Amino acid sequence: MLSYQHAYHAGNFADVHKHLTLYAVTDYLLRKKKPITYIDTHAGRGLYPLATKETQRLQEYREGIWPLWQKREQLTDALLGSWLNAIVGAQPDHNELTLYPGSPWWLSQPLREHDRLCLFELHPGEHQHLNGQALPAQVKRVYGDGLAGLRAMLPVATPRVCVLIDPSFERKVEYQEVADTAIQALEKARHAVMMIWYPLLPAGHHQMLLDVLQASGIRKIWRSELLLREPGEQAHGMFGSGMLVINPPWGLDKRLAAAMAEITPLLGADSRYQADWWVGE
Repeated sequence: MLSYQHAYHAGNFADVHKHLTLYAVTDYLLRKKKPITYIDTHAGRGLYPLATKETQRLQEYREGIWPLWQKREQLTDALLGSWLNAIVGAQPDHNELTLYPGSPWWLSQPLREHDRLCLFELHPGEHQHLNGQALPAQVKRVYGDGLAGLRAMLPVATPRVCVLIDPSFERKVEYQEVADTAIQALEKARHAVMMIWYPLLPAGHHQMLLDVLQASGIRKIWRSELLLREPGEQAHGMFGSGMLVINPPWGLDKRLAAAMAEITPLLGADSRYQADWWVGE
């Protein structure tokens, strides 16, 4: 099934959660000089113009990046401010929010000459958009299955590897596929920093992913969740966003908690953030 296009959801609260986490992780990794290979298994387009008919259809960015953009000059958290400044820098007019950057943009911007980035995208239309993005020379774009591609790529030549797994989860079996891929990948690259995004939906299928990883024997799995609203019996659609970070950088939990303390009041009265160790040391 290849119906999912992220343009309909670009810049929503889940993107804020996911990309702020991604930014915090890569910011820490870049403090060391050793080269890194980044792997993005479900890359999408790279840049999302907010004026497109897809994005305007649902306008989910109005419950995500938009309220943060409006208050950006009043926010005081260092991580959040740095992240928002990067978004300002992505705009043709720095005073107007017209583009939302996806994970290929976030991963490619800080690339150093000795780092590498591999972007997988299986949707033909999305891959065509991705091919049209201007990216550094050390970025490889692959039209193919990102989970299979990740398993085939490992181990990599660089001493460090950082992975983002961010599927649409349109199929219930994807939760098991992601868990299996993560387990296999970490058998080949035990010290990889791996980020896995998952949706919080009323059906609760994400629990399968969490339970399989917990039973796998993998250690150091940190979990964070941003809830836009509380799940109700009659609720439909995604009410929250989840992130697992395996082998997280030191201090990630505190840095994100401080940023989220400023974010959640801007997303609505019912918004809240929670984080813990799903599996400890």
